[in-house]
Amino acid sequence: MRNVAIVGAGMTRFAKYPDRGLKDLSHEAVTTALDSAGMDKKALEVAIVGNAAAGLVTGQECIRAQVVLRDIGIDKIPMVNTENACASSSTAMQLGWLYVSSGMYDIALVLGVEKMYTENKGQMMAAFSAGVDVEQLRAIMKQVKPPSEQKAGVESGAGKSRSLFMDLYAAGARAHMARYGTTKEQYGRIAVKAHNNGSLNPHAQYRERYSLEEILESPLVAEPMTRLMCAPIGDGAAAAILVSEEKARQYTSKPVWLRGSALVTGSDQPAQDGKPGARAAQRAFDMAGMAQQDIDVLELHDASAPAELMLYEELGLCPEGEGGRLIDDGDTEIGGKLPVNTSGGLITKGHPVGATGVSQIYEIWLQLRGEAGDRQVEGAKVGMTHNGGGMVRGEAAATAVHILSV
Repeated sequence: MRNVAIVGAGMTRFAKYPDRGLKDLSHEAVTTALDSAGMDKKALEVAIVGNAAAGLVTGQECIRAQVVLRDIGIDKIPMVNTENACASSSTAMQLGWLYVSSGMYDIALVLGVEKMYTENKGQMMAAFSAGVDVEQLRAIMKQVKPPSEQKAGVESGAGKSRSLFMDLYAAGARAHMARYGTTKEQYGRIAVKAHNNGSLNPHAQYRERYSLEEILESPLVAEPMTRLMCAPIGDGAAAAILVSEEKARQYTSKPVWLRGSALVTGSDQPAQDGKPGARAAQRAFDMAGMAQQDIDVLELHDASAPAELMLYEELGLCPEGEGGRLIDDGDTEIGGKLPVNTSGGLITKGHPVGATGVSQIYEIWLQLRGEAGDRQVEGAKVGMTHNGGGMVRGEAAATAVHILSV
């Protein structure tokens, strides 16, 4: 397999864009990526586009890549569509890496794009609810219903006023609190960190800073999670240009190398096989010839503050049950032992589902090139992304991990 470099990347600011569609968002991200590489679009040899929910939200099915890229003037080349829940564009990234590393193509475009915001809130929430086993949907909603909604006759807000996944994360958060003594304040401190980091990111959907008290006092979503602990709904796109080692120096003096790429699904024997994040990380580390201790900066799938804390443990940043200690000690802050979600993460950067995976790659690309501005991690040489998507039987349905280095 050949070495693969990212020589250009770009993204839109994530936000709610009532007047922007998939084509417009894609155009901005792709053009920025090409410009950053000093590359003409005619140099592209293959394109892979990740999108999760266009069929449900916009009605565009089947040929999403062909539609959005033809509008940019990209045609004739092979185009592949990947749909893998929140991991759609990180799945596209693995396919782009595989195309180039195998020698089939020298230059690949990877794009993630999503249009989630619509005035029809039920339509938005239905898109999230489709990311589980829909035959089990009623049972899942009943199982994770917050205590405040468990009275007879009280209808759950999941899938209506909030994403079903917020109930899933909240149920996990309550279980972690009961088992390990984790506190709501520890979840809140993760959100404080996210908002501080997001305030430094011009691409973040929300750039306000909040105190711990403000985080805890914001409106309740599902116990123990408040609104400021949860990723918002939004729109956006992110793109990256992957090239072979032979082509890399033609386009940049600062290539970022894609050293490891892993994609896994959940297991019916989780106690025996391990959690998906841990399995994906180990595969990516083995491919890269690295270990968790080599990572200088990490972007992980913090769709909620409790999710980030539990992923500290799943990815091996600390022993199980000690995730709260990492945030209490400041280990995951910018300037800490291992900065996590310097972009602001999903909580403040935003979570346009199909664009999230490549947006994580974009943040690490900036960090390793020393171009992350006020949120720059000093001396960052190795970075990692973790992106989960959907949920089946209590585990992420799809999990992708990528290791990058300079």
